[in-house]
Amino acid sequence: MPTDLAHSAAQHPAVRSRSYRAIRLAGRSLAYCATLIPVALLALMTAPLGGAGAAITRWRSLRTGLLGMPPTPAPGRQPGTVAVLGHALLSLLLGAVALLPLGVQLLMLLRGVLYGVVDSGPYVHSWGGPTRAGAWLAHFLVGLPLSAAGLAALIGIAAVHQRLTRRLDGERSPYWLIPTVLLIALAGALLFVAWTRQI
Repeated sequence: MPTDLAHSAAQHPAVRSRSYRAIRLAGRSLAYCATLIPVALLALMTAPLGGAGAAITRWRSLRTGLLGMPPTPAPGRQPGTVAVLGHALLSLLLGAVALLPLGVQLLMLLRGVLYGVVDSGPYVHSWGGPTRAGAWLAHFLVGLPLSAAGLAALIGIAAVHQRLTRRLDGERSPYWLIPTVLLIALAGALLFVAWTRQI
């Protein structure tokens, strides 16, 4: 029995460390995905006017600053304007898809965490009603798995995009990368259309 307790105590810091890393990765990915559209739009406007190098620098800074990825050595030859514009368009697609899980996080905040504050009732026909506390708890508990799924999607989108950005540093991308970006965009569009038809 004492051995089991000692073993459990030894594992506890490792579990806590893994949880902290997962939460940190989710937060970084959320912030990273929230910047995709503005940075892509800025690149689309400035790259044709000679701002391709600055756009590449911004994407590298996002990878290292927000995601905490190690910096990659700059390639001998900078990508041209066409490559930067192509990257900006793909970034815009991923950023548009990221709006869906970002919206889920916002809904979790407003309709889960703050439900009793933003909805003044009556709660007779609400999940968990008729009391405010019951409805609040029900909405919070329903939002938890949706929020977790949204964070997992943001982590995936950020991982795909940072892999895409490494192409600007001269790394060869795997054959599946561009098709994956296009499939993510298609899946996001289909999900958005299905959701709007439910409203």
